[in-house]
Amino acid sequence: MKKLMLPIFTALVLVGCNNSTISKNQPNIVTYPNTKKVDTVTNYFGTQVKDPYRWLEDDMSEETAGWVEDQNKTTFEYLENIPFREELKERLTTLWNYEKVGAPFKEGDYSYFYKNDGLQNQYVIYRYKTGQGPDKAEVFLDPNTFAEDGTISLGGLSFSDNGSLAAYSISEGGSDWRKVLVMNAQSKEIIEDTIVDVKFSGISWLKNEGFYYSSYDKPKGSELSAKTDQHKLYYHKLGASQKEDQLIFGGTPEQKHRYVGGRTTQDNKYLIVSASVSTSGNKLFIKDLSDPKSRFIAVQKDTDSDTSVIDNVGSKLYLVTNRNAPNKKVVTVDATSPGPENWEDLIEETQNVLRASTGGGYIFANYMEDAVSVIKQYAYDGTKVREVALPGVGSVGGFGAKKQETSLYYSFTNYLTPGSIYSYEISSGVSELYKKPNIDFNSDNYQSKQIFYTSKDGTKVPMIITHKKGIVLDGTNPTILYGYGGFNISLTPSFSITNAVWMEQGGVYAVANLRGGGEYGKKWHDAGTKLQKQNVFDDFIGAAEYLIAEKYTSSDYLAIRGGSNGGLLVGATMTQRPDLIKVALPAVGVLDMLRYHTFTAGAGWAYDYGTAQQSKEMFEYLKAYSPVHNVTLGTKYPATMVTTGDHDDRVVPAHSFKFAAQLQEKQGGPAPVLIRIETDAGHGAGTPVSKTIAQYADIYGFTLYNMGYKVLPKNINDGVKQ
Repeated sequence: MKKLMLPIFTALVLVGCNNSTISKNQPNIVTYPNTKKVDTVTNYFGTQVKDPYRWLEDDMSEETAGWVEDQNKTTFEYLENIPFREELKERLTTLWNYEKVGAPFKEGDYSYFYKNDGLQNQYVIYRYKTGQGPDKAEVFLDPNTFAEDGTISLGGLSFSDNGSLAAYSISEGGSDWRKVLVMNAQSKEIIEDTIVDVKFSGISWLKNEGFYYSSYDKPKGSELSAKTDQHKLYYHKLGASQKEDQLIFGGTPEQKHRYVGGRTTQDNKYLIVSASVSTSGNKLFIKDLSDPKSRFIAVQKDTDSDTSVIDNVGSKLYLVTNRNAPNKKVVTVDATSPGPENWEDLIEETQNVLRASTGGGYIFANYMEDAVSVIKQYAYDGTKVREVALPGVGSVGGFGAKKQETSLYYSFTNYLTPGSIYSYEISSGVSELYKKPNIDFNSDNYQSKQIFYTSKDGTKVPMIITHKKGIVLDGTNPTILYGYGGFNISLTPSFSITNAVWMEQGGVYAVANLRGGGEYGKKWHDAGTKLQKQNVFDDFIGAAEYLIAEKYTSSDYLAIRGGSNGGLLVGATMTQRPDLIKVALPAVGVLDMLRYHTFTAGAGWAYDYGTAQQSKEMFEYLKAYSPVHNVTLGTKYPATMVTTGDHDDRVVPAHSFKFAAQLQEKQGGPAPVLIRIETDAGHGAGTPVSKTIAQYADIYGFTLYNMGYKVLPKNINDGVKQ
């Protein structure tokens, strides 16, 4: 093809790096470390695009490590001058320090549950003999013992059929690369050599004999940034070495996919394999494990829709799909002829988006009605049993259990209500409170409401706004607007300790359900992808303009925040409308839209973004909003603190490095532009509590300080401003 990118690399070192200084009397005045520029240019369809900070993509170089050290020195010198930073940290620590307990689940003769005493870096897994009760519980697995500083976390835990064996994965420093260990569940002794180089994988047992897992070949170069694009499914038989593990799916040209996952059905009759080239749409295959000679049969040969198996009864499969049903439905089909032409509707599509789970021989349909949960229970013949009475308006998780169970557990939360666990009697539909957290936060003093505002093109977009009761709508309330808007992910109401501390300061917390998300199904998702991605940014800008128009806040007291794809959202918004906001907080963001697909599994995001290589039109569209490429010299950008982790191998930190370097070079106003780089941390999962508390103290301190506060505005509208 003629339309190929032709990279041209020429090294021309311009300047070196120096240490920064900050005035103790004027801590807003920052002298940034000098970041060298290299004359790197890439040709995209005849357009020369400069990339002077591409050298920061090399996460293995001492030069990049030195830059990180200098930037962190600058950032923490600034943060140390914020007068209420420690006060915020103390309050976060106090509020965080309450017991958190997960729902119990049965494996073999035991019931297991996750618990954190309060400030433990990682949750501990406890167990008790089923029937004895949690007061008899013992520690089964304590991830806090994996590393003294809590930077090795538990990734997943899976038990064999009879519960006698357990396999668990661990993440080191927040990396997506995992190791898998196998233990005797009775004695708690490790019984196998460690399985290594596992990534984006579950652990699915076949009886008590072995398990399936997924991985990529180890990449050449940096394992934290090198491209990985061929996922493979393996079977590990107990007693064998990893090099003897059987390749089940992948590794051939016709089976080349970026994401491959496999799991067995509860009766061990079938192996289900999902394969996809992007984060949206999947092929689906099934293999009869009772017949050693059986081959994979395609349930869905294309990636035009998202389909998964939720259960089976003998050869009858139960699928949830958005094929010809953008909001999803449940269908059935026989495993011997499982193609879409044979699917029969069981639970039809509605106007609300469906998630489906099973437990105790029933199907639970979790619908989103304007981003809040409604649960309906169905028999396996499609008969509606009941709508489940929930504790309130909010988000529900759970409603899953093995077929033989007579009860299950679910969680309930919203922006005001800390997550509580309820037991549910499956036959009667009766819910009872199982665990309610004892937290130093009075929800009665706060209010949360959903509004609908109009975006640029006339689309109605929902937003939930939460704050202390009695605030005065005079435009001076410190406000954080949060969004995501991508990958079919839905932002539903949930309680957050960090948000609670923000609201205690008189802060407003607003969450907009932007296009690109999954709140209204596939059409809503698609309306924020590729050549329609600007809709997402327009929706977010519209949310900010609503908050200002209704005098919740003003541009002097508005911060925007988002992570990952939400980091892109913040980056695009602040470069398109720097006048609109006071503080920008992009976290682990996708910020270089011309090169995101060249790192790790980034190419799998092309369904949402498209790539700069696919066409001139797509290149020009991406370049027009790519945050790294739209920082202009002399523009007055808001106070910005970019946050990332040095072990983030999902959205590599080079995105954040390059964006921060561009902002520091071209900032035309007095507001600080800092980057806070967490060491031994990744994309977010498994981050130790101690690091999370310190990070949020810095984020909130930076935000309020740059809104002009000299002391914390604990009471409504009483902060002393500069």
